[in-house]
Amino acid sequence: MPPLLAAGLDPEPVNVVGGTDPTSPFLLVSDHAGRAIPQALGGLGVSAEERARHIGWDIGIDGVGRRLAEKTGALLIEQAYSRLVIDCNRAPGHPTAIVTASDGTPVPANADLSAQDAAARTRAIFEPYHIRIGQELDCREAEGRETFLIALHSFTPTMRGIQRPWHCGILHNHDPQFGHLLMELLREEGLIVGDNEPYELTDTSDYTIPVHGERRKIPHVEIEIRQDLILGREGQEEWGDRLSRLLPQAVAHYHSRYGRHPDEEASQ
Repeated sequence: MPPLLAAGLDPEPVNVVGGTDPTSPFLLVSDHAGRAIPQALGGLGVSAEERARHIGWDIGIDGVGRRLAEKTGALLIEQAYSRLVIDCNRAPGHPTAIVTASDGTPVPANADLSAQDAAARTRAIFEPYHIRIGQELDCREAEGRETFLIALHSFTPTMRGIQRPWHCGILHNHDPQFGHLLMELLREEGLIVGDNEPYELTDTSDYTIPVHGERRKIPHVEIEIRQDLILGREGQEEWGDRLSRLLPQAVAHYHSRYGRHPDEEASQ
């Protein structure tokens, strides 16, 4: 079976950006930043207009992530391929890992997909992305560097005819400590901030935070930003600047309440 991604024709599945400040406590990850489709899959049977909607990627989050990486010096790891090919925030085999329809739009190339073809997408796109995140976290742990894992997402202002009032959402599961601190700071700015809204982070609905954050027991948060606020460069820079200002404040509050992670004395 030929490889899914053609060398020289298809982009690499992982984009690594920033990392100019090796002392930054943040590792930024973006599961749905990209829109690429492997040439072997054509357009998945979905029009370019439909693929450009929120069903294909997290609109605007690429610009926010890159601005945040620029302002903080943090490393940003992005997934380059559309979530319609495979969703890198779902465990392989999850019912929504490779969707046959999304928000009313059929995805013909995903219908009746063989286990072999699904596995090829996992190997080519999903695994390199999560391996790269794991490698970075392994390296930081080996060096005793404190890490706050920040997963960046965006959400559509309306879903199934229902307006979503939140400017952003803070998602958490077993360890809400850092997320709650950031949520307090965002609300102090007069923003409407969802607490596990518009989505709830669970053991099975998500992959990145449960695997890379919770299993490693490092501070983490998943941030969702409403897409109409970050459609253009101005909004993306505004949110990147906002988060670059508030995330270090949240870290300072975390240190004050919970200490450093890993504990400085334990790591000496």
